[in-house]
Amino acid sequence: MNIDHYIEELKTLVNIDCGTGTITGVAKVAGVIESLWQREGWHTARVDLGANVGPGLFVTNKPEAERFDVLLVGHLDTVFPPGTVAERPLSEDDTRLYGPGVSDMKSGLLNILWAMRALDAGDKARLAIAVAMNPDEETGSVYSHEWIGALAKRARCVLVCEAARADGSLVNARKGMAGYHLTFSGVAAHAGNDPEKGRSAITALANSVIAINGLGDRARGTTLNVGVIQGGSAANVVADRATAELDVRFWENVEYARVNQALIALCEQGFLAGVTTTLTQVNHKPAMATSEATRHLMQQVEAAGKAEGIAITWQAVGGGSDANHTAALGIPTLDGLGPIGAGFHSPAEWLDKASIEPRIRLLKRIISML
Repeated sequence: MNIDHYIEELKTLVNIDCGTGTITGVAKVAGVIESLWQREGWHTARVDLGANVGPGLFVTNKPEAERFDVLLVGHLDTVFPPGTVAERPLSEDDTRLYGPGVSDMKSGLLNILWAMRALDAGDKARLAIAVAMNPDEETGSVYSHEWIGALAKRARCVLVCEAARADGSLVNARKGMAGYHLTFSGVAAHAGNDPEKGRSAITALANSVIAINGLGDRARGTTLNVGVIQGGSAANVVADRATAELDVRFWENVEYARVNQALIALCEQGFLAGVTTTLTQVNHKPAMATSEATRHLMQQVEAAGKAEGIAITWQAVGGGSDANHTAALGIPTLDGLGPIGAGFHSPAEWLDKASIEPRIRLLKRIISML
């Protein structure tokens, strides 16, 4: 392959500010990707997912197909705010590429394209291939998961092309996640003259953190983290309002059900007399568990790796992706089929240049063996 050509195409994708909330940037990335697929003769369609996010992009070689042999999934958005590209555009050294979204997951999007460019004409004629690229994965795919789920139900299997782990491992299981906002409504009062007339929302919030932490079960991998808190107006005012943001992670979906029920009960009970607590769930991704059908797909991937001389190893990881949603539907799903990278969501994000070509070959081989 022409690695310089690949890097030039990657540069056009990385050097666009496209955090989930930067809707025009996400749409621009979709446009660049769409034009590349159209040049290869594939059918493309923009998907309107509402005014709160950018468009989704659907690509297929057989637009009339009712069923797909494979659904390839990637996301167009990053976590980075406007101005990030100006500060640190795509750069490289002898072994790595750097930049916002370079491995999470602009290179994964590009690897899908390059693998399909290299796919034999016979395989393209034989197989019905679909590609779904969504604009809001980094905020939980709130607006896109139903669209991707509907496509997954029409597919034999799903391959999510997020980056491979730093050691080259692919992903066969992911933690589920749920996000919540808690709002505490108390009674304001002068902290010096009439403290007894107040009902502190901040004290209720503090009590809630202790109670919420107690719901975790580290032995089972269930964790709860109150990561953001706000409240109060001045030190001499009993706070009448406070808010908290909670992240929940779990390997088992039954654990999510337990924690969710317990949170509802705790908030209904309240954490301080005179202070009401409102619980709002803002996102949810079920855990990606390994089924018997998934294990069969793993064997196919391992056979493809053997054919290409690429060692295949597996990891279960704590972060979520769109694989969580498709696996929960019972569709055999694997993840981490992009190039090797790490440092996701940070200025240190990197992509291993030497892994690009082998991972394109691997993806092409997997699909040819379906």
